[in-house]
Amino acid sequence: MKSKAFSLALRVLVVLVLAVGTAALAQAPRHLHFTGVINDYTPLAGGTGPWEVRGPWTMTLDERSGTAEFSAAVTMELSDSSLNSSNISASARMQHTHNLTVEARTITPIDGGFEVTGPVTITKNGGSAPAALQGTDLVIDITGGTLVEFSNITLTFQNGATGHFGSNPIHGVVRKVKDSWRDDSPR
Repeated sequence: MKSKAFSLALRVLVVLVLAVGTAALAQAPRHLHFTGVINDYTPLAGGTGPWEVRGPWTMTLDERSGTAEFSAAVTMELSDSSLNSSNISASARMQHTHNLTVEARTITPIDGGFEVTGPVTITKNGGSAPAALQGTDLVIDITGGTLVEFSNITLTFQNGATGHFGSNPIHGVVRKVKDSWRDDSPR
């Protein structure tokens, strides 16, 4: 009789622990962490270019609040097609870096993924970027297909920075997506 009572008490305890754990998971904020690489060329803009644009990026998407944080660290240099045999040198490529950050409040579902839009903060070589690059919005599209849910990213600058980055989308790849409360495995 004591064995049956103990067994019943143990089962009730397990059910309670599972119920509390499930409720805690349901209350936990869900964050998706995206990482990848930008790897593209800009069109000819402002009389120079095309520019090679390369670098890593990250995005954290909070599905509950509908907000996103994006950052990228990219290098830019003039491509080979903009140089000739008389000006091929490191200084002629005009290498420089940009850090891009967006704290967006607008996340919109689009065909095959989602879009994040917000004002972008841009630095140049670790300092303030020229005034022409400020006051810019950045549209970030993350899309995929039936085999890889999220595989592509595009960055499209609007307003001031189009004179430097152009108005065409800059492409990259999504390398990994991690759900912060479900598991640590990439999708």
